[in-house]
Order: sequence, then C-alpha cells, then structure tokens
Amino acid sequence: MARITRGGFNGSSILIKLLVLQSLSMLSLGQDFDFFYFVLQWPGSYCDTKQSCCYPTTGKPDADFGIHGLWPNYKDGSYPSNCDPNDPFDQSKISDLISRMQQNWPTLACPSGSGSTFWAHEWDKHGTCSESVLDQHGYFKSALNLKSKLDLLQILESAGINPDGGKYSLSSIKSAVERAIGYNPWIECNVDESGNSQLYQIYFCIDTSGSNFIQCPVLPHGKCDSTVEFPSF
Repeated sequence: MARITRGGFNGSSILIKLLVLQSLSMLSLGQDFDFFYFVLQWPGSYCDTKQSCCYPTTGKPDADFGIHGLWPNYKDGSYPSNCDPNDPFDQSKISDLISRMQQNWPTLACPSGSGSTFWAHEWDKHGTCSESVLDQHGYFKSALNLKSKLDLLQILESAGINPDGGKYSLSSIKSAVERAIGYNPWIECNVDESGNSQLYQIYFCIDTSGSNFIQCPVLPHGKCDSTVEFPSF
C-alpha cells in the first residue's frame, strides 16, 4: 500500500487551499449584482453650494443633466465596490467615446480637469463590479446610451419645471418623470449657499444588461424638502 508521508499530505493541503483562494478570487472579480442605479446630476446644483465647482478644461458644460455614474447594486440596498484592481481605468479603451463623455459626463470637481480622473473613479469603484456583463468600453457606452434615451431636462421643462431658480414640489418632479418613462425615479437634494434644498440628482434603475429602465427594487436613503429649488446654470 502506498504510504502518504506527512510532507505529501501538507503539499496536498496547500494545493487545495490555493485552489480555494483562486476560486474565491475569481468570484470576487465576477460578482453578481441585481440592478444598476443610473444617476444624472444637475450641474447648477453641484455648483450652487458653499463648495462651489470648477468647469472642466474643455470649458463650461451644457446646461443639461450630466451623468454621475452607473452603479451596480443589490436588492438589499448594499452594493459591491472596487471589484477588480487588476483592471484599472484605461482611457485608450474608450478613445472613440471621449467627445460624448466630455459632453455628457463632465467633471465639475476642483481643480479643473479633463474628466479622466472622474471617469477612472467611476470605473474603478463601480464599473469593475459589472465586468460579468460589461467591459470598460461597454460600461461607458451603456451609460451614454441611457443618457441619449432620456432627455431629462426636456421632460421636466415640458411639465413646466424649469431651471430658473424657482421652487417646485417634489411630487410634481417625480410625476413628470414617471409619466415619461413609466417608472418612479428617486430624487436626491443638496443645499445651496443659503441652506435651501435644491434638486441635485435623479436616480433611475436599470436592468443587469445596462440597457433597460426598470422599477427600482430598493431606493437609496435620504430625503428632500417637499418643495425644492431648481437653480439655473
């Protein structure tokens, strides 16, 4: 009968442990998720705070909602993040999308930048967690395509909700969006320099393909006043 030596047993154990660790590593890189939040941001509200803003090096963005991100989420309200440090942002992979990115996904952070730092953050933190469905190019293209499907500013203006510094009921904003896309959005507010609540970001839920609007399985935490400002930009 073959004799299993102590050394051979340890060697097998080490091999098994390595295989288990490798499997866990692969699982972490291909994490499943339940849906995306697609988040659009009003630049006037980003800039109208005590922190203020800086226009990108390409110049002042259009007075339109810009993309903040496309974020994988779980139905329990949690979310994965920074899923693959071995696949960092590489702008050369989205070179054909840059002009659309600059127009639809501009940075407003200070100091002024080209947008690459913002995009790198979004890919590294959120995009890598969608790798089971979307590679880098697919991730950014999906967000841009969602933006092109949704003329949010036109939806609001058609309902008489204009970025003119006026105050609008939160319910009227939600109703206008729901009538247009068939699903409830979630609205995030921030405060202006005087501490007034203002329309800041609108969240939409997207299926795991990154293509279709769906009813939100869960909504983020936070609240707005019942009436909010919609500042100009």
